[in-house]
Amino acid sequence: MQKTRLRGVRIGVVLTGSHCTTAEVLPQIKNLKEEGADIYPVFSYTVNEVDNRFYKVNDLKNEIKEITDRPLINSIVGAEPIGPQRLLDIVVVMPATGNTIAKLANGIVDTPALMAVKGQLRNQRPVVIALSTNDALGINAKNIGMLINMKNIFFVPFRQDSPLEKVNSLVACMDKVVDTIVYALQGKQIQPVLLGPI
Repeated sequence: MQKTRLRGVRIGVVLTGSHCTTAEVLPQIKNLKEEGADIYPVFSYTVNEVDNRFYKVNDLKNEIKEITDRPLINSIVGAEPIGPQRLLDIVVVMPATGNTIAKLANGIVDTPALMAVKGQLRNQRPVVIALSTNDALGINAKNIGMLINMKNIFFVPFRQDSPLEKVNSLVACMDKVVDTIVYALQGKQIQPVLLGPI
């Protein structure tokens, strides 16, 4: 039986430049669609412009357009109406890079991704963060701590992905994105947030 927990829910899906995690994110976008969500895709400048060893930009854009059936939001001007027009019920940033997290924690809005989050928080509506950063337990730990304690921000449960080789790295458990969103829409943080090793 098909799940439809998110039927009619308008979700902004924000992709930032943790390119290696994008392959794990795409199935979750499909899952959101299957749950009935109306998806508004938002690309950071890096995702919108930079070919890399994990994907070609045009291929990614075409796949996202096919899943969501909506035009990409890939400029600050394009993302700006999210706030005043109250376009979205919830925003999920997946993957969320350390750069995006640091800027968000310090009130910097210089990409479409950050403008989408700012507009959502302005309306006191939920934002979900799915971490993917090599400096989460290093210089970015303080920023993650700030966001965890911020009203209307919720985290997809995360773990150290390679504790012996990349000691400061954390990655969200992407298969928990849908459940995290369902909880966040009720104003609740899914638990546990901190997961043990695989």
